[in-house]
Amino acid sequence: MKQISCDVAVIGAGSAGLAAHRAATEAGAKSLLIEAGPGGTTCARVGCMPSKLLLAAARAVRDMREAGRFGIGSGPEVRVDGHAVMARVQRERDHFVAGVRKDVAAIAARHKLTGHARFDGPTSLTVDDHSKVQARAIVIAAGARPIVPGSLAQACGDRVFTHETIFELPTLPTSLAVIGAGPLGIELAIAFARLGVRTAVFDDGETIGGIADPVVQAAARTGLGCEVALHLGVEVEARRIGAGDVRVSWRRKAARASCATFQYVLSAAGQPPALDGLDLRMAGLSLDAHGIPAFDLSTLRCGESAVFIAGDADNARPVLHEAAAQGELAGSNAALYPKIRKHPPGVKLAVVFTDPDMATVGEGFDPDQQRQWAIGCSGDNGRARVDGRDPGILRAYVRRKDSVIIGGEMFGPQVEHLAQMLAWMAQLELTVEAALALPFYHPTVEESLRSCLRDAKSRLA
Repeated sequence: MKQISCDVAVIGAGSAGLAAHRAATEAGAKSLLIEAGPGGTTCARVGCMPSKLLLAAARAVRDMREAGRFGIGSGPEVRVDGHAVMARVQRERDHFVAGVRKDVAAIAARHKLTGHARFDGPTSLTVDDHSKVQARAIVIAAGARPIVPGSLAQACGDRVFTHETIFELPTLPTSLAVIGAGPLGIELAIAFARLGVRTAVFDDGETIGGIADPVVQAAARTGLGCEVALHLGVEVEARRIGAGDVRVSWRRKAARASCATFQYVLSAAGQPPALDGLDLRMAGLSLDAHGIPAFDLSTLRCGESAVFIAGDADNARPVLHEAAAQGELAGSNAALYPKIRKHPPGVKLAVVFTDPDMATVGEGFDPDQQRQWAIGCSGDNGRARVDGRDPGILRAYVRRKDSVIIGGEMFGPQVEHLAQMLAWMAQLELTVEAALALPFYHPTVEESLRSCLRDAKSRLA
C-alpha cells in the first residue's frame, strides 16, 4: 500500500469537507481531501439546487393558474410538459455540479485521494486497499444519506425513490406518495403537486416542515393543505401491486384504514449521518446510540481526540450554511491542533421553501419558556394584498427580562428574507426597541416583521 503522511486528512468532499480542506490549507497545514462518492456536494447534486429548480417550475405554474385574479386570462388548465420540466432540472443541476467539480479539479493531485476511508487508529486511515494515511488530525465530513425503511424497500422495490434518485426521472410522475412531512418531504410534495402530480403526504407526526409554534403550524397546514393532501398522525403501509403501481394504506389510531394507489413513493423519512463503514471505534471515539461521536459544537472536536466532525455528519444543523461554517471551523482547528479555538455557533436559521415559506429562527417555540417571552404576531400586509397573496403569519419571541429578540417562527410570502432579517436581529442581540428603530420601506412584506415586533413590544408591558 502507498504510505501518505499529512497534517490534516479530511474525509468527504462535500460542502463541509471542501470548507475544511480550504481552511486547513489557508492555516498552513498540508491537507489531504479524501472522497469516496460521486462528488459535486449534496446541495448541488441532489439537495438544495435541484429541489429549488423543481420549485421554480412549480411557482411558474401556480402564478399562471392564479393570474385570473388580476384580470389576466389564463386559468387552471395550464399545460405542463413533464419531460421539459425534468430536463431543465437536470441540465441546471449539472451546471451547478460542474462548477463544484471544477473547484475540486483545481486542487493539486497530491492533496486529494479517491476511495473509501476507514479508521485503523486514532489518527490513521486506510483508503480502500491502496493507501495508508497518517495524519496529525482528521476531519470527518462524510455527510448524510437518505434512508428507505427495509419494509418499504422490500414491498415496493424500484417504485421507491429518495431525494438522491427522484431527480433522475425522465418526466413528471402521474402520482406520488411522500412518506415524511419534514422540510424535504413537504418541499418536494408541494412542487410536484403544483406541477399537476397527484400528491399526498404521510407522517406519523402531527406537524409539517419542522414548525413547532402551534399558531404558525396551524396556518401552514391550512395554507398548504389546500394544495396537497396531508395525512398526519398516521401509520402507513405500502406494497407494490403486481409489477405496477404502489398501494398505500394509512390508519389514524384505531380508525378504519384508508388506501390509495400511486405510481411512485418518495421516502423522505430522514437522513442519518453517513458514518457506517468508517470504523469510528478504531479511533477510540465515544459514540452515542446512533453511532455519532460525542463532540463540542463550539470547537467540533470529538472528545479529547485529534478528530473533528463537521456538516451533516454530526447531525447538529444539517443545512448548507451551517455545514460550510462548521467545515471552516473544523479545518482550522485541525490545522492548529493541539491548539483549539472556540467559536460558538450562530443563531439557528432554517427555511422551508414552499412559497409561502416556513421558517424557524433561533431555538423555535418552547411551551415551557413562553411565559418568559413576549410573543408578537403579524397582521395584514399591504404589499401581500397588492400581490394577491395571503400575508401568512409571523411570530417573534422577545425575552421579557431584557427586551432582546431571540427568534421566532413564520409562514408566509418571502419568509426566506424575513427570517434572515430576524436571525440577524437575534444574532446581534438587538432589543425590540432597537430593531424597530431600523428602516422598513413601504410597501414591502418586510413591514410584516415590523408589525410583529410592534405587537411584541406592546406585550412587554
